[in-house]
Amino acid sequence: MKALFVVLDGMADRPVAELGRKTPLQAARTPNMDRLARSGACGIVDPVAPGIPPGSDVANMALLGYDPHEHYTGRGALEALGAGLDLGPGDVAFRCNFATVNENGVVLDRRAGRISTENASVLAEAIREALEEADFGVEVKFVNTVQHRAVLVLKGEALSRAISDTDPKENGKPLKKCVPLDSSPEAKKTADIVNNLSEFLMKVLREHPLNKELERPANAILFRGAGTLPDLRPLSELYSIRGACISAVALVKGVCKAAGLDILDVPGATGSYDTNLDAKFSRALEALNEGYDLMFVHIKATDVASHDHDAAKKVWFLERVDEALGKALDALSTEDTYVLITSDHTTSVRTGKHEGDPVPAALAGPEVRVDAVERFDEINCSRGSLCRLRGIDLMPILMNLLGKVERFGF
Repeated sequence: MKALFVVLDGMADRPVAELGRKTPLQAARTPNMDRLARSGACGIVDPVAPGIPPGSDVANMALLGYDPHEHYTGRGALEALGAGLDLGPGDVAFRCNFATVNENGVVLDRRAGRISTENASVLAEAIREALEEADFGVEVKFVNTVQHRAVLVLKGEALSRAISDTDPKENGKPLKKCVPLDSSPEAKKTADIVNNLSEFLMKVLREHPLNKELERPANAILFRGAGTLPDLRPLSELYSIRGACISAVALVKGVCKAAGLDILDVPGATGSYDTNLDAKFSRALEALNEGYDLMFVHIKATDVASHDHDAAKKVWFLERVDEALGKALDALSTEDTYVLITSDHTTSVRTGKHEGDPVPAALAGPEVRVDAVERFDEINCSRGSLCRLRGIDLMPILMNLLGKVERFGF
């Protein structure tokens, strides 16, 4: 038995006025997601806990079966792992954004106009060259990932993740100073390094000729989510499975890598609206045929549409995903493959933020007890036989169907 686990980032939503008080999932035409709902068991999932808006890091960690209250050690390290950087036990990593800041230090755009990955790569190379000539008392590694996203790692002695972000979290607010969150000398040292780096990188970026051409110059780096390497027992040890992940997002790759999953790169997987969905699903099916027991497929742009406050785009992209999913379902072996589809969190089109509302889930396969749900959305799935679950419950349920869970007790 094997499983295809599909996660649509930020797919769940709240009723939207311009969609007639429907959620985008209710408004979208999704016959193939509905097919899964009709042929399987449905429920709704609180990724972390009811009413708690989760970050993508803790949400995906929970979906893989790890309680973030026990295992979470900051987002930055997960981003760094996903970006292909090696981390030691004492290293501190940060999730970073290229941003647009005015002369008074006010953040005008936290994503620098969603700078293209190509332009961000040019600026990242300039940063790396400048860092080679600078001395901050520690080794500094910087790489960009997708669009405005980047990762920075500090390697050295006596560092701490107990420091604050420089990201104000909203446009129109000034860049924050990094401060220690405890009284340790390690936290003070790390905060000082971050503040010095922040000033240094602004100078490098402001002087770069590319930024003189951009409407939204990427002239600052925002630091957030300081983290260290999490200690996770791999899924291969927990369930004796071989698993892999397909995602264009460094954070999700990092969570999966920390969980012991192989990372499969797919040409055309961009993490945005233009991502090659057919290629992602095709590679997932190939991997299952090659001997993988679990394929974790993450799709990002549903979340992007909500952050962009674009309900119509979210509906359109959901329908694109459904079409690609349908082709994959037609090609799957129905006798030995389970399919689980859900979301890592609710992202509201109206607020543009992650919210604490539950997300729908549907699980179909050869020995699933089929319930009466016929439509895949936030309301219909709540009537299903899986009832209301925590994110960490999904992986044991799936592994039980695959025959990978040991009996508890005698």
